[in-house]
Amino acid sequence: MKIDGGVSTLLSEATQSAKAVEAAGYDGAFTAELAHDPFLPLALASEATERIELGTSIAVAFARNPMLLANLGWDLQEHSGGRFVLGLGSQIKPHITKRFSMEWSQPAARMREFILAMHAIWDSWLTGDKLDFRGDFYKHVLMTPMFSPNPKDFPGKPKVFLASVGPLMTKVCGEVADGWFSHGFTTAAYLEDISLPALRKGTEAAGRSADAVEVALPAMIVTGTTEEEMATAAAAVRKQIAFYGSTPSYKGVLDHHGWGDLQPELNRLSKEGRWDDMADLIDDDVLDTIGCVAPAEEIAGKLKSRYGHLVDRMTFYAPYEAAPDVWLPVIDELKSD
Repeated sequence: MKIDGGVSTLLSEATQSAKAVEAAGYDGAFTAELAHDPFLPLALASEATERIELGTSIAVAFARNPMLLANLGWDLQEHSGGRFVLGLGSQIKPHITKRFSMEWSQPAARMREFILAMHAIWDSWLTGDKLDFRGDFYKHVLMTPMFSPNPKDFPGKPKVFLASVGPLMTKVCGEVADGWFSHGFTTAAYLEDISLPALRKGTEAAGRSADAVEVALPAMIVTGTTEEEMATAAAAVRKQIAFYGSTPSYKGVLDHHGWGDLQPELNRLSKEGRWDDMADLIDDDVLDTIGCVAPAEEIAGKLKSRYGHLVDRMTFYAPYEAAPDVWLPVIDELKSD
């Protein structure tokens, strides 16, 4: 199993954080598109590291267009010596239309075409063949030598990963992507019963092998070396689970375990701003099914037994402060097989 860490999206911190992730033994380091651009820090990270994969987890695809991301993907792939992973997500309609002022329609079909369009652009640059991509959402039919990057010594197209929650977008991932980012608000049973079968439907529809897509999981973790640390971690993860659980899009995970009645109640409390009351609704059973709860010396074994047969790579989703040395033996144990 590959274990991934994170790169700071603050440009003043990106170099040092990337060095630290590589030194700690992680296999990859990813940025998230939140308050800062996710691509610029990876240019610095690629200069500060030699071994680890570097990528976005995720960049918002529909805030951009295939040509723009083809350029970014090409340049970071070249600059990193073939270590770049272009991780994409759709975001939700209000953010696309109201924050980014971009178009939104048929997100799964649009995303499938978006990724195919990027590959058509890359192929045109690599081969010199005429660019002629015509789809329902995107059309790319103009490319001249001045705007084509030089393919000499190019290390090959970057991997494209896709994040999804629902089965339709997950199927698209199986059809056209190299990797799948699961949402952290999931469970082993939901992965096994819902998400991975949808992924396999996609690979089968595209005539690809079942293992053509890497499965990446941000595993919610409650751990620590003392009872106080465990309690602090549990409180933080309860809040995170309650926050996600209040969103209608994630109700399916709760329904799968017979907890569907939680979602409307969490949603009601969220609208009233009663965040602490929301966390109180997340009992120990919910906490240890969506999260993974164990002391530091046991957490690797529990993660491995729960997810080892389901995922290819993992990040530690721990929304609380923990000493870096807590994770070092966990990384070593998870990578030991």
